[in-house]
Amino acid sequence: MLEEDQNGTQTLRFDDPDGGLENEEFLPSTGGKKPMRFTDFEGKTSFGMSVFNLGNAIMGSGILGLAYAMANTGILLFLFLLTAVAVLSCYSIHLLLKSSGIVGIRAYEQLGYRAFGNPGKMAAGIAITLQNIGAMSSYLYIVKSELPLVIQAFLKADSNSDVWYLDGNYLVVMVSAGIILPLSLMKQLGYLGYTSGFSLSCMVFFLTATAYTIPILAFAFVCHPEVLPIYTELRNPTQKKMQKVSNVSILVMYIMYFLAALFGYLTFFDNVETELLHTYNRIDPYDTLILCVRVAVLTAVTLTVPIVLFPVRRAIQQMAFPDKTFNWLRHIAIALILLTSINMLVIFAPNILDIFGIIGATSAPCLIFIFPAVFYIRIVPKDEEPMNSFHKILAVCFAVLGVSFMVMSLSFIFIDWTTGSSHGVGGH
Repeated sequence: MLEEDQNGTQTLRFDDPDGGLENEEFLPSTGGKKPMRFTDFEGKTSFGMSVFNLGNAIMGSGILGLAYAMANTGILLFLFLLTAVAVLSCYSIHLLLKSSGIVGIRAYEQLGYRAFGNPGKMAAGIAITLQNIGAMSSYLYIVKSELPLVIQAFLKADSNSDVWYLDGNYLVVMVSAGIILPLSLMKQLGYLGYTSGFSLSCMVFFLTATAYTIPILAFAFVCHPEVLPIYTELRNPTQKKMQKVSNVSILVMYIMYFLAALFGYLTFFDNVETELLHTYNRIDPYDTLILCVRVAVLTAVTLTVPIVLFPVRRAIQQMAFPDKTFNWLRHIAIALILLTSINMLVIFAPNILDIFGIIGATSAPCLIFIFPAVFYIRIVPKDEEPMNSFHKILAVCFAVLGVSFMVMSLSFIFIDWTTGSSHGVGGH
């Protein structure tokens, strides 16, 4: 129903019984009409903070060795592939925002519900949950394996010492409880803008160091589970403004990715390892600059975990408690259960990361390519864009590309396993 307030501003209201807090009111302004606005949630996060959060989500969307990728493809092919992935990610986000604007929903799971009912909502929620739990496990595994080495180098301690502060299991629990959990308990994602900015600055440190600059950054721009939550909290939200946030974030990370990969590649060439932090061990492990770089990487990885946790908690609430309003006890309990479970996996079942590699090869293409395309095809009315329209045909091609990417990724993993040359989680 269209309602008009005393100022003449129109608002679209609709009923969504399964949406809970996602029963949002929104319609993008069209030519000749008064501007529409959200009334369910007043976003207060600035444009800059939104860029920080989305940029941090992009940077921490999967651990890949950029320099290793460049060593295997060459500079020109790497630049072409990086550009292609960035452009495709921008288009994918455009599809999500367009679908969101049409039905007035800023939750990935609810877009799935509007497109395919409960199966669509469950598919989106499960994909987000598995993808982000796998990512958080990878980050905490890095903390577990690298933080003891950094402390040992700073203290020049004996590598065979059995003191507690060199035990990765203790350290990962302490980092989770002392840093990640408090940040994950924030009520809104926008509050993490400051820590996201600091996390990004840690990676910028790579670009100002010397030739020892060896970053570990995501090769793919997987930020889609975080796009709509950030959109929800954006101040004065419009589809155009959120698209600009996405484009700026992707552009910044695109530049950082290329420069970081180039510096790493030109330093080590074909000797670059898949897990790039291991490359530092071939240099002087006590070098001050190298230690600072490793601390920067660990800081960035740690501060990315809360950003990734928010969409998982939201997906769980959408699937398990769709009609419930915000509750602090449930908010805290889900974060505690998630972090405890992930810590248990990292400590007692580190090989589970290989399983998450397979999950990532299936869930990531769904979140980036397949879901945005099929949701767009189903949600955009046929009288507005028929199936033979250019945009619908392009969306179909985009979904087919996602399926092809999924098959190719799974094939590479299978070949790695059968030949015994698995590159680990980072290689995936």
